[in-house]
Amino acid sequence: MFSLDQITSAHSRVKSGADFPPYIRDLKALGVTNYIAFVADGHIDYFGAEEYLVQATGKYEALAKAKTVNIPLFKSELIAHQQGKTDYPAFIQMCAEAGIEKWEVNLEKLTCTYFDIAGNEVVTEQIPT
Repeated sequence: MFSLDQITSAHSRVKSGADFPPYIRDLKALGVTNYIAFVADGHIDYFGAEEYLVQATGKYEALAKAKTVNIPLFKSELIAHQQGKTDYPAFIQMCAEAGIEKWEVNLEKLTCTYFDIAGNEVVTEQIPT
Protein backbone atom coordinates (compact mmCIF):
# COMPACT_ATOMS: atom_id res chain seq x y z
CA MET A 1 0.00 0.00 0.00
CA PHE A 2 0.94 3.65 -0.26
CA SER A 3 2.68 5.76 2.36
CA LEU A 4 2.44 9.39 3.39
CA ASP A 5 5.99 9.89 2.06
CA GLN A 6 4.90 8.72 -1.40
CA ILE A 7 1.88 11.04 -1.35
CA THR A 8 4.02 13.95 -0.16
CA SER A 9 6.48 13.32 -2.99
CA ALA A 10 3.66 13.35 -5.56
CA HIS A 11 2.17 16.51 -4.04
CA SER A 12 5.53 18.32 -4.11
CA ARG A 13 5.20 18.53 -7.90
CA VAL A 14 1.90 20.45 -7.66
CA LYS A 15 2.42 24.19 -8.04
CA SER A 16 -1.06 25.22 -9.22
CA GLY A 17 -4.41 23.78 -10.23
CA ALA A 18 -2.98 23.11 -13.69
CA ASP A 19 -0.86 20.34 -12.08
CA PHE A 20 -3.90 18.59 -10.59
CA PRO A 21 -4.58 15.95 -13.32
CA PRO A 22 -1.00 14.55 -13.26
CA TYR A 23 -1.13 14.52 -9.43
CA ILE A 24 -4.35 12.49 -9.56
CA ARG A 25 -2.74 10.01 -11.96
CA ASP A 26 0.21 9.66 -9.55
CA LEU A 27 -2.09 9.02 -6.58
CA LYS A 28 -4.13 6.50 -8.53
CA ALA A 29 -0.94 4.65 -9.49
CA LEU A 30 -0.03 4.48 -5.78
CA GLY A 31 -3.37 2.81 -4.97
CA VAL A 32 -5.28 5.77 -3.52
CA THR A 33 -9.01 5.30 -4.22
CA ASN A 34 -10.24 8.60 -2.79
CA TYR A 35 -9.28 11.36 -0.41
CA ILE A 36 -10.94 14.10 1.59
CA ALA A 37 -9.18 17.45 2.08
CA PHE A 38 -10.32 19.74 4.88
CA VAL A 39 -10.01 23.50 4.33
CA ALA A 40 -9.93 24.42 8.03
CA ASP A 41 -6.40 23.18 8.73
CA GLY A 42 -5.32 21.32 5.60
CA HIS A 43 -5.47 17.80 6.97
CA ILE A 44 -6.23 15.13 4.40
CA ASP A 45 -7.50 11.56 4.74
CA TYR A 46 -6.30 9.23 1.95
CA PHE A 47 -8.13 5.95 1.41
CA GLY A 48 -7.10 2.77 -0.35
CA ALA A 49 -8.47 -0.73 -0.83
CA GLU A 50 -9.77 -2.71 2.13
CA GLU A 51 -10.37 0.40 4.27
CA TYR A 52 -6.68 1.36 4.18
CA LEU A 53 -6.23 4.90 5.53
CA VAL A 54 -3.31 7.31 5.67
CA GLN A 55 -3.82 10.66 7.35
CA ALA A 56 -1.83 13.80 6.68
CA THR A 57 -1.94 16.19 9.61
CA GLY A 58 -2.94 19.83 9.33
CA LYS A 59 -0.53 22.08 7.47
CA TYR A 60 -1.45 25.53 8.79
CA GLU A 61 -3.29 27.41 11.51
CA ALA A 62 -7.06 27.01 11.41
CA LEU A 63 -8.74 29.30 8.89
CA ALA A 64 -12.01 31.06 9.58
CA LYS A 65 -14.58 29.97 7.01
CA ALA A 66 -17.55 31.91 5.75
CA LYS A 67 -20.78 30.56 7.25
CA THR A 68 -22.57 30.67 3.91
CA VAL A 69 -21.25 29.57 0.57
CA ASN A 70 -20.59 32.06 -2.23
CA ILE A 71 -20.97 29.85 -5.29
CA PRO A 72 -20.24 32.50 -7.98
CA LEU A 73 -17.01 33.52 -6.21
CA PHE A 74 -15.98 29.91 -5.72
CA LYS A 75 -16.63 28.89 -9.32
CA SER A 76 -14.76 31.83 -10.82
CA GLU A 77 -11.78 31.40 -8.49
CA LEU A 78 -11.74 27.63 -9.06
CA ILE A 79 -11.43 28.22 -12.81
CA ALA A 80 -8.59 30.68 -12.24
CA HIS A 81 -6.81 28.14 -10.03
CA GLN A 82 -7.24 25.38 -12.60
CA GLN A 83 -5.68 27.66 -15.19
CA GLY A 84 -2.60 28.01 -12.98
CA LYS A 85 -3.29 31.60 -11.94
CA THR A 86 -3.11 30.88 -8.18
CA ASP A 87 -1.03 28.64 -5.95
CA TYR A 88 -2.37 26.14 -3.41
CA PRO A 89 -2.26 28.48 -0.36
CA ALA A 90 -4.22 31.12 -2.27
CA PHE A 91 -6.73 28.48 -3.35
CA ILE A 92 -7.21 27.31 0.25
CA GLN A 93 -7.74 30.88 1.46
CA MET A 94 -10.29 31.46 -1.30
CA CYS A 95 -12.13 28.25 -0.37
CA ALA A 96 -12.42 29.44 3.24
CA GLU A 97 -13.67 32.86 2.13
CA ALA A 98 -16.19 31.26 -0.24
CA GLY A 99 -17.57 28.93 2.47
CA ILE A 100 -16.05 25.64 1.30
CA GLU A 101 -15.58 23.14 4.14
CA LYS A 102 -13.87 20.30 2.27
CA TRP A 103 -13.58 18.46 -0.99
CA GLU A 104 -13.54 14.79 -1.86
CA VAL A 105 -11.68 13.33 -4.80
CA ASN A 106 -12.88 9.98 -6.09
CA LEU A 107 -10.07 8.48 -8.15
CA GLU A 108 -12.23 5.66 -9.50
CA LYS A 109 -14.91 8.02 -10.89
CA LEU A 110 -12.36 10.81 -11.50
CA THR A 111 -14.56 13.39 -9.78
CA CYS A 112 -13.86 16.18 -7.32
CA THR A 113 -16.79 17.30 -5.16
CA TYR A 114 -16.70 20.43 -3.00
CA PHE A 115 -18.92 20.75 0.10
CA ASP A 116 -20.08 23.67 2.21
CA ILE A 117 -20.00 23.86 6.01
CA ALA A 118 -23.41 22.13 6.25
CA GLY A 119 -22.18 19.20 4.13
CA ASN A 120 -24.12 20.21 1.04
CA GLU A 121 -22.59 19.50 -2.34
CA VAL A 122 -21.57 22.78 -3.98
CA VAL A 123 -19.80 21.67 -7.16
CA THR A 124 -18.86 18.31 -8.66
CA GLU A 125 -16.51 18.28 -11.57
CA GLN A 126 -14.94 15.66 -13.75
CA ILE A 127 -11.16 15.47 -13.46
CA PRO A 128 -9.51 15.63 -16.89
CA THR A 129 -7.21 12.77 -17.70
